Amino acid sequence: MIPHVQAQLLAGKKGLIVGIANDQSIAWGCARAFRALGAELAVTYLNDRARPHVEPLARELAAPIVMPLDVAVPGQMEAVFDRIEKDWGKIDFLVHSIAYAPKDTLQGRVVDVPRDGFLTTMEISCWSFIRMAHLAEPLMKNGGTLFTMTYYGSQMVVKNYNVMGVAKAALESAVRYLAAELGPKGIRVHAISPGPLATRAASGIPQFDELLNKAQQTAPARSLVSIDDVGMATAFLAHDAARLITGETLYIDGGYHIID
Repeated sequence: MIPHVQAQLLAGKKGLIVGIANDQSIAWGCARAFRALGAELAVTYLNDRARPHVEPLARELAAPIVMPLDVAVPGQMEAVFDRIEKDWGKIDFLVHSIAYAPKDTLQGRVVDVPRDGFLTTMEISCWSFIRMAHLAEPLMKNGGTLFTMTYYGSQMVVKNYNVMGVAKAALESAVRYLAAELGPKGIRVHAISPGPLATRAASGIPQFDELLNKAQQTAPARSLVSIDDVGMATAFLAHDAARLITGETLYIDGGYHIID
């Protein structure tokens, strides 16, 4: 659960949360944390099938902007940012918490990945963040923070993570380049790397329960991370106190990534 927060440390900040699918989503943990700290939120849902699951959560957040966003549909990203510009005139932070690989592409060997599956994986999991950064830049008139979600499988070979590890490695590299390019405008960019979480997205990874058990038994904290742990750490980085932290991959995994 989000701890009780007295100070509205992000009051006056406005941000976009992309990737809420249900109340188990990492994006939901981030949204709850940002809202608890006083930020105003815009929320997107993937499609009409997802809408009934996301709209009640958006109401809980008192989100004034709730829109569809499938990054594979031309024009939908632009429509979201156009609405933000029209209603708010600015944006202070963005949380990009989406990734996708076709099932046959994800579950096969990297060496066998088909071209179309690879391109789809990279477009949705990596390029969409770059594009959102491009659209957010002119709205971050007084600086801001861009976040995306990654995983340890970008740096080490994790069984069954396969082509998603390749996509996340590209995403982390993009974070560094974006941080360098946008830093002079006061825009910070981070990759957030949680330990394994039982989200809907993770359900597509074979033998995921084994990965959870290994993480809990091996991590120095001997504990699995929660979506609220991820949310509060992410929200901290959006605060002005973190203004000189950028280009980082922040591990929120109980220390799992330091263990051989």
